[in-house]
Amino acid sequence: MDPSQNTVASMGVSGGNGVINPQNDVTTSQDDPKQDLNQVINSIQKTLGLLHQLYLNVSSFNTGLQLPLLQRINSLVLELDNMAKLSEKCNIQVPVEVLNLIDDGKNPDGFTKDVINSCIAKNQITKGKTDAFKGLRRHLLEELDQAFPDEADSFRDIRAASAAEAKRLAQAQSSLPNGDVKVKAEP
Repeated sequence: MDPSQNTVASMGVSGGNGVINPQNDVTTSQDDPKQDLNQVINSIQKTLGLLHQLYLNVSSFNTGLQLPLLQRINSLVLELDNMAKLSEKCNIQVPVEVLNLIDDGKNPDGFTKDVINSCIAKNQITKGKTDAFKGLRRHLLEELDQAFPDEADSFRDIRAASAAEAKRLAQAQSSLPNGDVKVKAEP
């Protein structure tokens, strides 16, 4: 390849009509993860467009179209490099199961559905255990009432005072001086 073509190709990306468009600078730092993700998505879409243009050039190739074909190949390489640099800023973790489903030609929404169904099943099991403990507590209090009525009343008074104190402490820790409630930020 001619060195002058290398310089032109390294300055930007070839447009659809052979015009060189300036390439986005990847070295600028963005703190917003959504911005980084959007840049990667845009780069993927641009790469798909370049692949389509390259397909059109290859499918109707003749020797007169060699230079535009080389420009499109260089544009594709530059965009793939740009995509790799942009993707380094994104920290996205995709479960292996999702990738396996995609490889098998299945819809990855099935994985999401399975995870949600699993969470619902675990939630129902936990709710059943909670209900069982509530029933046990109720039964023990009834037995305590029958065997030791004075101590059961004393226990209820102590339990009510303890619950009120715990509630007061929880509200004091989570409220601001102006009366608003603090909300824990997710890490």
